Amino acid sequence: MSRIGNKPIKVPDGVKVVIGDGRLEVEGKNQKLSTSIPPGIRFERNGDILTAIRESDEKPYPGYHGLARSLAANCIQGVSEGFTKSLDLVGIGYKVEVKSKAIMLSLGYSHPIEFPIPPGISMKVERQQRNLQNYIGTIIISGPDKQMVGQVAADIRSLKKPDAYKGKGLRYTNEMVRTKVGKKGA
Repeated sequence: MSRIGNKPIKVPDGVKVVIGDGRLEVEGKNQKLSTSIPPGIRFERNGDILTAIRESDEKPYPGYHGLARSLAANCIQGVSEGFTKSLDLVGIGYKVEVKSKAIMLSLGYSHPIEFPIPPGISMKVERQQRNLQNYIGTIIISGPDKQMVGQVAADIRSLKKPDAYKGKGLRYTNEMVRTKVGKKGA
């Protein structure tokens, strides 16, 4: 039995769900997302409750059951609330600036890095209260598609991962960076 697949999904007011042949389309205030439904899984809607039902208990359908329910729940949450990820920039001399279609990062390389902002994703830079040494700012990435928000955050983080000795670089906000001990004097 799939525990996640059996959970009902509550559809909030103002969210329109269309169950098609092999696709689930969700439309919110001004966003529209769609996801494919794996074979052997179907959705039923009763009022404001959406339920995923599998047709058989044979493999691989139990695995698809939880997957389909999670994808549908992410679409519904994305069009109603959205998803956010935040990255902290730590290091002396580093800079970050958001322009209209790109984010400019100075990360200690010989040139600034221009990272294009994909459509459907919004970014802003804030300076928050952090207990990090050499803290520069926080990049907040938000959008309706959970997979795309996470992928953009991972791509930006890969530009300058945290250093093992001083902890300088880009890190997720709640990420714990384990630093190594440097050389001890002679």
